[in-house]
Amino acid sequence: MNSSFWTVVGFTAKNKIRGKAFLITTLIIAVIMSIVINLPYLISQFSGEGKPKPIGYLNSQSESLSSQLFTSTRIASMLNDYYAKQEKPELKLVPIEDAGSADANEKALKQAVADDVIDGYIEFSPGKESGFPAITYKSESLMESKVSSSLSTALQVVKMEAVIGGGGLSEEVKALLTKPIELDTVQISTVEGAGSIGQGKTKEQQGMDFGTVYVIIIMLFMSIMISGQMIASEITAEKSSRVMEILITSVAPLKAMFGKIFGMFLVVLLQMALYVVVIIVNMTLPHNSDKLGDLGISLSNIDPVLVTYALVFFLTGYFLFATLFAAVGSIVSRTEDLGQAVLPITMLSLAGFYICIFGGMNNPGSMLMKICSFIPFFSPYAMVSRLGLSDPPLWQVWLSILILLATILASGWLSAKIYRAGVLMYGKKPSLKELGKAMRAYK
Repeated sequence: MNSSFWTVVGFTAKNKIRGKAFLITTLIIAVIMSIVINLPYLISQFSGEGKPKPIGYLNSQSESLSSQLFTSTRIASMLNDYYAKQEKPELKLVPIEDAGSADANEKALKQAVADDVIDGYIEFSPGKESGFPAITYKSESLMESKVSSSLSTALQVVKMEAVIGGGGLSEEVKALLTKPIELDTVQISTVEGAGSIGQGKTKEQQGMDFGTVYVIIIMLFMSIMISGQMIASEITAEKSSRVMEILITSVAPLKAMFGKIFGMFLVVLLQMALYVVVIIVNMTLPHNSDKLGDLGISLSNIDPVLVTYALVFFLTGYFLFATLFAAVGSIVSRTEDLGQAVLPITMLSLAGFYICIFGGMNNPGSMLMKICSFIPFFSPYAMVSRLGLSDPPLWQVWLSILILLATILASGWLSAKIYRAGVLMYGKKPSLKELGKAMRAYK
């Protein structure tokens, strides 16, 4: 391969990297990724999620003197004890003094919410069957699922502790009854698959694999969409400005096409590497690493076998779609017609992405995923999902790779013929008959 190929590669890569649009777009995407990764932390800082949420209740003096097991003041006190034992208390019960009547009490509770003393309040009413009262949580916010879920769990614990405490049981028996059950999940494989499950993967390793697959699939989709559009648009722009007529007098059409594909691959590789660095840097920030540490997830748990296979499918998937985008770009003379021309290829990539994100991530062993693993336009997504979340047989993985390589060779050959014939075809988009005739003329 002579220097003309590398000249095209270097020109394509340098021209794109130096472009302001590319630099600004890359920077904006990097900033957006940083914001998304740190969004939970930013929300917690502005919304005060680190502090316990104040919840009001009516502090009735008559109930505090009652000998009943379950009164509002006694339940509120037990709830406060429950949340006080948490490392980061979720809620805090705030007493609102009894105003003397039901209407006055309701008004006082609502006024406390309006004055931001409390975020909401709980009301007690007689229970239907058990001696435990029915409890209603009221607030201005819609769908307070986090608060209601926390209260439901806490009230269940409080009820159980009160009943156990009234039964005259010893502290040892109480501790035994209230001790949480330890349940671990381990992923196993019944066959000698291509993955690295081996004797099993822990819950933390499974979570790391899930996150890795998710990131890889998004990265592959982004690289295909970004590079494909750049390849097609650059070729079309060169045709519309008549630069192509000068270019092919110095470089053979095939070298020009594959030079552009490889040059754009280097650009995308640099861009994806930058995004990976952005992800790693943001994930290792103290507030994010602490959260991951609490979940038992560490970057050291990334599966090297999964990453190796992912790189193989990333490269094959990229070159498959890149050759198709180059072919389509060569037959379009006007940039305004490019979007419609590349739509079928874009839909193919989008279909593979959606199948894996919304179907394969939850059920990687389904028949749909197995079939998609052997369809070359979908297999880069499907097989990465299966390798990360299950353990497909080794022969299926290599068969998928071989089908992909064969498809790349076929699409490369077909795209080369289309490119060679299409780069000098101007005017309206050629019909299939006209394109076939031109391709036969360039044997």
